[in-house]
Amino acid sequence: MFLTKGLKSLLPNVLRRTIRCNRLSISNTSGMAEGYKQANVVILPKSLADDFEKFCHANDGPLPLLCRSKPGDWKCPSLSSDSDIRTDCLQYRIYEHGACTGSLKNLKEYSQQLKDMVTFYIGCSFSFEKAFQDAGIPIRNVEQKCNVSMYKTDVPCYTISPFCCNLVVTMRPIPESKLGAAVLATSELKEAHGAPIHIGDPGLLGIQDLSKPNYGDPVHLHPGDIPVFWACGVTAVEAVINCRPPLAFTHSPGCMFVTDLKNDNAAVRSSREVPQVHCISQNPLHYSIVSAEAAQKINTLETLIGIDPGERGITHLRGQGELLKACLSMSHARSVLVTTGFPTHFTYEPPEENDGPPGTLAIAAMLQALEKEVAIVTDQRAMNLNKKIIEEAVQIGILKKPVPLLSYQRESADSALTFLCENGNPGKPRFDHLVAIERAGMAADGNYYNARKVNIKHLVDPIDELFLAAQTIPGVTTTGVGDGGNELGMGKVKDAVKKHIKNGDVIACDVEADFAVVAGVSNWGGYAIACALYILNTCEIHGRYLKKAVGFPHLDKKTTWLPALPSVTKEEELLKILVRHGVRSGKTASLEMEVDGLPFYNTHSLMIEKLLQEVQQ
Repeated sequence: MFLTKGLKSLLPNVLRRTIRCNRLSISNTSGMAEGYKQANVVILPKSLADDFEKFCHANDGPLPLLCRSKPGDWKCPSLSSDSDIRTDCLQYRIYEHGACTGSLKNLKEYSQQLKDMVTFYIGCSFSFEKAFQDAGIPIRNVEQKCNVSMYKTDVPCYTISPFCCNLVVTMRPIPESKLGAAVLATSELKEAHGAPIHIGDPGLLGIQDLSKPNYGDPVHLHPGDIPVFWACGVTAVEAVINCRPPLAFTHSPGCMFVTDLKNDNAAVRSSREVPQVHCISQNPLHYSIVSAEAAQKINTLETLIGIDPGERGITHLRGQGELLKACLSMSHARSVLVTTGFPTHFTYEPPEENDGPPGTLAIAAMLQALEKEVAIVTDQRAMNLNKKIIEEAVQIGILKKPVPLLSYQRESADSALTFLCENGNPGKPRFDHLVAIERAGMAADGNYYNARKVNIKHLVDPIDELFLAAQTIPGVTTTGVGDGGNELGMGKVKDAVKKHIKNGDVIACDVEADFAVVAGVSNWGGYAIACALYILNTCEIHGRYLKKAVGFPHLDKKTTWLPALPSVTKEEELLKILVRHGVRSGKTASLEMEVDGLPFYNTHSLMIEKLLQEVQQ
């Protein structure tokens, strides 16, 4: 018998011969023939071969196809010399009508049946272990002398009849400090499943217990380790089970076919294509991935909107990367609730200012284009006004369809939870993300103040309670957009507001959001969010992560997303609608083409043009 340690350095042809002679007592090939590609194996009746190949191409994250044999061909010269698929895996499984009916050391007794069957060789994550080692990333299952953990998820693969199943993933514990290195090491290794499809809480994939893998062995996390999940070729086994062919064979999970192909380092790529990892939630723990190029563009948007035309001191409130993290979180959301409304002009009817609604509708328009659910919650007294604005926004083409308009009133201690969750159950939230843009925020004394320190509490419904409740609901994140520190969500930067903003010690909002987007004018923050969501969803690296590497890329939808971006023409028309409805400029109460005392032309229009220019570069 060979010592396991020596198997790392064996050449693939020697390892295959050793396996063929049944001279190994190991249970899996992880860490074997270091630096060479390994393959999952699926053997199907030739009548199913064309459809299975299409299924692989439609789900190339879990099923990167290395080779398809001809019927009855036991060799695979494109992957290996002197190989025999009947004998060269450590162990096989036999499936009859979708049921696993046994494990086999070789398939020689089925040689006659194999003459009418086709073998598929599918890439394997064991192939990237050398890249891990080179990057100084520990391989916990090798350290623990066990197979990798594999789990069924609730993520459906793209169906190509008769093949349909949910994604299977491998999990590797990675030290938090090595997350970026792990993504970088694997992102270009497409034939070994590429970059991870999820980083963080397994529950977000429908995995309830890491200690109970569906295939392989449990792998224990060290303190500081984060569970990281890659698409897995055992997805093919699930597809075979669901298809229920009369006869099929696969490798036993972890018992791979070792090829002669070197897992060469990926070609040198530009710094723009390098993936970045960002934490977007602590409860549940969730990280996202984006390209350096997309991240840089979004950070530039944040810089553009962060100027201080009103000289209020908002530059002291800005936090780096808030826009990026907020939009990454929104990009993962299924349903988003947006709120706006700052009744600063309490002596007029309506008392609302025109900073807020345009930014809100810009966000809503992009969320609609991305096929997410979106709703707006505002003050009961302002429902009719907002309904008219939304209807006219549809007429001029800003929105595809009306956005559901909601109001919130506190009726009991559980009102906020009941509003946000089905039957008040925190395990079933109606919304994944809440956004407040230029929304009056509650100060530490329970009142609501405009910039001039006037209490306007009598005009404001307690929508802050939704943001406070969201802090207690796992999986719900929040964003606040503001330009003065008295807006809902700006509690995250309240110390800076009290120190640097006029009247800040009184007016500072005390309710914080997870992400605080600070802009010279809050509408600009809304425009930037819409632009950032477009950038993220046209980023190939982020798009693959969003769809868990199954199905076809969504870049063909780019043409439907582009018209949803804000434009000077649309925003000009919307501002005219607001003026017609008596919604005034925040600083001056003017009913002219201005927002926050700044003229639309050559100020707001110029900002929109700059944002769009960055998007389209």
